Amino acid sequence: MTHYLVTGAAGFIGSHFVRDLLGPDGPPDVEVTVLDALTYAGDPANLAPVLDDPRLRFVQGDITDAALVGKLLPRGSVVVNFAAESHVDRSIAAAEAFVRTNVLGTQILLDAALAAGARCFLQVSTDEVYGSIEQGSWTEEAPVRPNSPYAATKAAADLLALSYARTHGLDVRITRCSNNYGPGQHPEKLIPRFVTLLLAGRPVPLYGDGGNIRDWLHVSDHCRAVRLVLERGAPGEVYNIGGGTQLTNRELTGRLLDACGADWDAVRPVEDRKGHDRRYSVDDGKLRRLGHRPRVPFERGLPETVDWYRPLTEHPARRK
Repeated sequence: MTHYLVTGAAGFIGSHFVRDLLGPDGPPDVEVTVLDALTYAGDPANLAPVLDDPRLRFVQGDITDAALVGKLLPRGSVVVNFAAESHVDRSIAAAEAFVRTNVLGTQILLDAALAAGARCFLQVSTDEVYGSIEQGSWTEEAPVRPNSPYAATKAAADLLALSYARTHGLDVRITRCSNNYGPGQHPEKLIPRFVTLLLAGRPVPLYGDGGNIRDWLHVSDHCRAVRLVLERGAPGEVYNIGGGTQLTNRELTGRLLDACGADWDAVRPVEDRKGHDRRYSVDDGKLRRLGHRPRVPFERGLPETVDWYRPLTEHPARRK
């Protein structure tokens, strides 16, 4: 029996990962402990399909609580750390919570994993640690050059994790994904924010000239990639996870307008974000050599995501 401690799994990506882990295509003989602080972005309802599964234990708590974390890690566990403060605008306004959760929390998890003789520690990170790139794509060997407080705290956590691999011999693996989207994402993020506003007949804010470029990755493809790195990845290695659909924010806005039955009259240009990275792009060839291929094309994933949010705009009381 393999025990998994999955942090932040009442949130968007982590809950998808746990549902997959406990689903029919998940590994045999698995038990999962979910540790989540249930901040504004976490909701146990995200785990509703598996909450009654006897293999799942849900614990409300903070990853910075060293005593609690230590109690939740039997020897030989696998740790998957999704827990993070992740909204760039919030990090610009107030960085303290990002340092506490993303850096201190990761260090406490690493210490607990080391003490428990963890089988593997997978740190879920972001392409934002590389900073902006005008042309080409970042490989895993590129230096980290973060430009926002959020990205800086994630880069710090990555370096901490790698230091435990090199100093202590802990089996650490890091994934750096591009922008996620899909059903159940908190409406502070771009796609669900625009969708919920447009479906409610309200205007949407577009930063600057809308020329910032992002690569879009469906959450299910991200979770499959994380499992692949756990199964076939190598200790001490970093793996980029790309989605394969690069769009300017203006191009994405156009697709969302079409999907929601709105036009450009609904778009309100706003002052650009401070330090706004112009373009992200990762080279995911290393992960593809392990056998990974995205399965959800953006042309299907986006309208399915929009359709998921329609009932929430029709019944506002159901929103988180």
